[in-house]
Parts: sequence; C-alpha cells; structure tokens
Amino acid sequence: MFPISEAAAEEYSKITRTRINVGFSGTGAGFEKFCRGDINISDASRPIKDSEIEACARKGIDDIVELQVAIDALTIVVNPSNDFLDCLTVQQLHDLFSGKAEKWSEINPNWPDRDAKLFYPGTDSGTFDYFVEEIIEKVDENAFHTGDGTPSEDDNVLALGIRNEDNAIGYLGFAYFLEAGKSLKAVAIDGGEGCVEPKFETALDGTYSPLSRPLFIYTRESLLADHPNDPTLSFIEFYLTSTETLVPEVGYVTMPDDLLQAQLDKIEPFLSPE
Repeated sequence: MFPISEAAAEEYSKITRTRINVGFSGTGAGFEKFCRGDINISDASRPIKDSEIEACARKGIDDIVELQVAIDALTIVVNPSNDFLDCLTVQQLHDLFSGKAEKWSEINPNWPDRDAKLFYPGTDSGTFDYFVEEIIEKVDENAFHTGDGTPSEDDNVLALGIRNEDNAIGYLGFAYFLEAGKSLKAVAIDGGEGCVEPKFETALDGTYSPLSRPLFIYTRESLLADHPNDPTLSFIEFYLTSTETLVPEVGYVTMPDDLLQAQLDKIEPFLSPE
C-alpha cells in the first residue's frame, strides 16, 4: 500500500500545497497507531480484523470507514537463474511455506535436491496475513507458516535477497515485482484451473486465484466531517478520484467502475452534508 499512498500524497501536495505525512509499517502496526488515534488514515493490504475493530472500540474509535482503493496480485517470485520452476499449485506453495517441504526435490522429484531459501514479509505485514489465510490455513487449518527463511516488512529487502540467492523463493506485492524488472522471475499459480500468471488482467478478472486481493485505506466518520483545518476528507476524495491514474503508475490494478463508485458513495454524505 505504501507506494499508492505515497504517490497520492505527493500529487495532492502539489495541487493544494498541503503536506500529507505517509509513514511505512506493516498493516498490523498501522492499525495499532490508528486505534490509538495517532493517524487519520491507515493503509491495509488485508481487511481489518475483528480483534482490531474491538481494540479501536476500547479506545473510543467506533466509527471506522473502509475504502477499497486498488487490487493487488500477490506475486510468487524466484531468482531469474531458476530454470525449472514456472508454476506451482496451491498445495505445493503450501508445502514450501508451511515447512512440510524443505528441498525442491520434495516438491517435484525432477527438481534439484537443494534447499529452497524462503523470503517472506514479516508477521506484522498484511501481505503475510493474507498469505497465511489463503495458502497455509485454507489448505490445512492446523498448519503454520514456517519461521525458517528471511522475513522483512520491506518488500524491497525481499526483492534484493531473492535476487542474490539462486535457490530463493518468496512472495511480495505486484508493484515490487514490476519495479524489480528482470532481476526477479514470477511463478504462475495453479489454483485449480491451470497455471495463471500474475498480470493486471488476471488480477482484475479474478483468474489469478487465490492471490489477487483488495487493498484498502481506513479512516473515521468523525474525521470525514467538515473540519476546516483538517484535510482528511479532501485528501481521501482526491485519493479515490485519482486511483485510475495513480494505481497503475505504481504497479497495481485499478478497480472496476462500479466498485470505485461504491467507495465514492461512502464519502458522498460528507461531501454534501444535509
């Protein structure tokens, strides 16, 4: 989410000369700040959890507004020197990142008898949470994401690590894969209907399953009210109406028109109060 919000803040500042501070953290840490009242908007690469809603409510924050801003294709990547891996089933991906399989040959006997080196987001990341839910727990509700490998909250760090390790495999946001260019190789995913590559088109039409996902920002109704010195409402209106240009520029997928309109409808009462 950081690249989208950073781009939105930069463009908004150019137009309004109002500075919007955009910090970097995992989704979970962002919600902690949001529930303390430290920030007006919380980015999220997954939906807010019930436990986080309850934590906010205990702090008196019970007017949360969820706004989807884009679609992501969570991308499985390997080192470009990898010449044997082009596609993984969800089960194979599960086996690697649950620790059930440690060597490539345990996934496919025709693959090298070498350890797969895992790179993945830190546990505070919404990307990590989404992957655990879709790939680890939906395959086996009693399984856990392995703690072996190299975790990082920064996708750029993951990309660098995978680029420097021949036996690496990891997962990160589509924008970071695009930014890495030919230094990373994307792996197609077979969600049950054959191998599908992560692309704008497959993320939008849902065929890149189960790794296409919504991306959100969260704010509060009280912050969207008409406060003369608070730019929250103005910035969010700009953010939503700019997604069609900003989102693809940073490497994510724009929402269909009807879904975008549904988000705009959520803030319309604050733009035109009775």
